Amino acid sequence: MKRELTLKTIALCCVLMLQSSCSQVAITGRKQFNIVPDSMMNSMALQSYNEFLSASKLSADTEKTRMVKDVGVRIQKAVEKYCAENNLSSRISSYQWEFNLVEDPNVNAWCMPGGKVVVYTGLLPVAQNEAGLAVVMGHEIAHAIARHGSERMSQGLIVELGGVALSEALANKPEQTKNLFLMSYGIGTQVGVLLPYSRLHENEADRMGLIFMAMAGYNPNEAISFWERMAASSKGPKPPELLSTHPADSTRINNIKKLIPEAMQYYKP
Repeated sequence: MKRELTLKTIALCCVLMLQSSCSQVAITGRKQFNIVPDSMMNSMALQSYNEFLSASKLSADTEKTRMVKDVGVRIQKAVEKYCAENNLSSRISSYQWEFNLVEDPNVNAWCMPGGKVVVYTGLLPVAQNEAGLAVVMGHEIAHAIARHGSERMSQGLIVELGGVALSEALANKPEQTKNLFLMSYGIGTQVGVLLPYSRLHENEADRMGLIFMAMAGYNPNEAISFWERMAASSKGPKPPELLSTHPADSTRINNIKKLIPEAMQYYKP
């Protein structure tokens, strides 16, 4: 078993080095490994998103739902503006944005390829206001824009499914492939099961998210207060689901403080 895992790890490293120039992350310019076509990811995302909504209860609180949608649309417009100004519009040309608030006590939110965003009601007490919500939604949308989920899916196809193409995996191992996708995006998974974002991914999402929220008219400094509240909320026996992949420690907050001057250049209240 150990030898098999070692061989898979070596294979993954080799492919990563060979394929590292296949695409770049928006804003940061980092070269990333991604063998999954956007069209296929968007198709899988739409199916999984619809399945999730059919099994979930949308919030009946019209005021809170409107807040989620208003913040989401403002960040959507900021993302579209940034992409248009930087010749990146093709990256989101197939996006069909949606923003929903679901009844769920977990402190969590996510964004799938194609602009499907879900916020859990359990997050709202920690967010406290629109600016706090913008921190999370900007961060999660940044993960999607940066194709971090596709990156994790690509690595999973190699390590878990032997390096087959996504189309082949869907044809021969549909259930495993679907589970890998859900783990890559944190949908319906338990803490400790979700494939973790790397510290590199988190830093990228923090940086991009701050810029997006600033362009949407939210003060990036609000991110410090939000992550302090998030860290405080994790003192119990079980951390919020959002923190299963999102470290909320002093190092993260200090890194955000360093990123704020750049984000403030985009801020126009």
